[in-house]
Amino acid sequence: METKAGSGEGGTESEVRLDNNYNRSGSKHRYRRSMSSGGEDDKGLLIYSGWVYHVGNNSIGHEFCHHRFLYIKGKYVEMHRRDPEENPGSKPMRKGIIGPSLTVEETGIRKVGNEELYTIQLYNRLDETKKGEIACTTAEESKKWIEAFDYAKNQAEYELSRVGGARNKLSMEADFELESHRLVRKYASGLKKLIRRGHGQGLGGPETLTRQSSTLGNSGSFGDFEGEFGDAVEAHEWKCVRTINGVRILEDVSDAKSGKASLVKAVALVDASVDTVLEVILNTDRQKRYQWDMLTGDLELLDSYDGNYDVVYGTYDPKYLTRWHSKKDFVFSRQWFQGQDGSYTILQFPAVHKKRPPRNGYQRTTIKPSTWEIRSLDGTNDSNTEKCLVTHMLEIHSSGWGKWKKNNNSKFEKTIPYALLSQVAGLKEYIGANPSLKCESSSMFRQSKHPDGELPDEFYDAISGASCSTTDDEDSEDETEKEEKPIKDKTVSSAISSSGLKQASDVNKELDPSITPIHVDASQFNGSLQKGKDDADTNCWTSPGGTGFMIRGKTYLKNSAKITGGLPLLKLIAVDWFKVDKATDKIALHPKSHVQSEAGKKLPFVLVINLEIPAKPNYSLVLYYAADRPVNKDSLLEKFLDGTDEFRDSRFKLIPSIVEGYWMVKRAVGTKGCLLGKAVSCKYFRQDNFLEIDVDIGSSSVARSVIGLVLGYVTSLVVDLAILIEANEEAELPEYILGSVRLNRVRLESAIPLDG
Repeated sequence: METKAGSGEGGTESEVRLDNNYNRSGSKHRYRRSMSSGGEDDKGLLIYSGWVYHVGNNSIGHEFCHHRFLYIKGKYVEMHRRDPEENPGSKPMRKGIIGPSLTVEETGIRKVGNEELYTIQLYNRLDETKKGEIACTTAEESKKWIEAFDYAKNQAEYELSRVGGARNKLSMEADFELESHRLVRKYASGLKKLIRRGHGQGLGGPETLTRQSSTLGNSGSFGDFEGEFGDAVEAHEWKCVRTINGVRILEDVSDAKSGKASLVKAVALVDASVDTVLEVILNTDRQKRYQWDMLTGDLELLDSYDGNYDVVYGTYDPKYLTRWHSKKDFVFSRQWFQGQDGSYTILQFPAVHKKRPPRNGYQRTTIKPSTWEIRSLDGTNDSNTEKCLVTHMLEIHSSGWGKWKKNNNSKFEKTIPYALLSQVAGLKEYIGANPSLKCESSSMFRQSKHPDGELPDEFYDAISGASCSTTDDEDSEDETEKEEKPIKDKTVSSAISSSGLKQASDVNKELDPSITPIHVDASQFNGSLQKGKDDADTNCWTSPGGTGFMIRGKTYLKNSAKITGGLPLLKLIAVDWFKVDKATDKIALHPKSHVQSEAGKKLPFVLVINLEIPAKPNYSLVLYYAADRPVNKDSLLEKFLDGTDEFRDSRFKLIPSIVEGYWMVKRAVGTKGCLLGKAVSCKYFRQDNFLEIDVDIGSSSVARSVIGLVLGYVTSLVVDLAILIEANEEAELPEYILGSVRLNRVRLESAIPLDG
């Protein structure tokens, strides 16, 4: 990295220039960030600039890919044919502002011409027809450009919040445009969605994969959450059974006597960024895979969809695993997505594909389902070296597993599960032996999102525990992180011990204390999804409370201490389960809505959460929460109800937890809280005595992907959700649970037509 001083607009700039990188075709790429110290309005603004690809389709439908220089200063964006620094007379091809409604989404890797590029889609969340794409050669560059657009949007929002005519001035300025058919795709205003996905292409594709892909990856941008909730919280017990070449092999022994298959994981610390590890795992280049992967070295990409889903075909010579020499082949799908904390999850499932039917001379074998989890450990050590924790998890049915873990001779080391677990060791050694693979990060470009070495607050939001039915591994993330991140473990345990697992303190200040509470009679509201009598009921909902979730405590800003949630502030009075032709907003105004009933109109306040679920048909899960008193005018809740959409997006948080269900679904969903407004498109409708929040899960391809996985197993899932307003200031602490719900084995066919 090279630092130099240069002249800026009206003053000087201190410029940070990253090392020159060369893309796969040999052309030179450069990304840099600098600080303006010019006039009063420009002083202190960050400047981002560098080469990108502008991709799209022209007026006759042909795809184009042009090398362009992008320049972002504050909220202003310019696109040039040449670097304006090297060509002072260069005029921008297009320019404009990044307004507060721009959504930016990394859509994965796509082949454009002969290049594999990481694409970023930009669109106006108020008009999604206005959109366009740029592309980068590496995931690291892609991430930096997303941060640049995020900064520009925040700058625009800051100016809107200032006193004066900033809003009028901003509305008079032209939005930054990219063309759709030839070149005009207008990226109007505003960044919102920062869920990123590594390589590959998304969901969809051949009919033979439709069911499977929905079963495996529609993790709708809820973030990750794992966990158990209930009266008796029984944590998983991960026991280290072997250590091989710096890799720990752990087994979940919480249900050891059940006779079920063993849930096993290999865990290693890798000296590289999460993006580097993701690229190595997903790369199908034979010469590279041969250096670390003894099983799936020969891979062929068959199909890729939507940027985060692909299907690969592979062969292997079994002489390395068994004494039989017949060749074997396999087909499996890979789906990956990135959480708001930057971690990646990869889901791998056996698959079939029309391009690769069974072949003569090969025995078709099955690669068992498994997951990769790649989590950054930045900030947990004093060195500038990026580190991440890599976990590969799978279920093992082999009878040789028991003998092997006891150090007895067995045939387990000649099995596919052993070869899969060994991939972590191979990956660790391969990356360690190839320093050029590691993506250098500039601390001057990207400050840690988690100061003082602490993990993101969403990391431990749902209390994990053992599943009641299927093999459950949610604690694996939690356990792994405790072992590898002592800073957070210390914080969490001290928070729990000091609070004695106490509930959040009194939240009566959120509702008007001068008004006598009314009795909210939920029996007056009969939703289309029935309330269950107990946890044995199916296709129903119950109110689980908040003690299964960890929320920010009173001293969170000082020591990151969390406490268990208490009773929700609002009472869940009804749940509707509708099927609709298309995503439907403002359900509270529909005659079927409980808000429009006589009893609903008498309630002091109702919060309506409309989760719009993309499928065939589409569904709406509508949650109705009621207050027994009016909202206090000086409360955080009142600020949220009557605030701007930007403020609401930055505070509206959901914590999910799969109580029972298939372990692969649990890994896909996770236990971490998610700021929904930063992950998917949320619309807010305030009227009379209610606020409706319409959550468009289909606005994110990652969210669509995970929700598809969830829907594939929904009849066997017990899911808890907690809704809260994130507290970011000391006066707002401690947090409280706004509302919660438990959804117990919901049947898709039980949804009723909204307009029927």
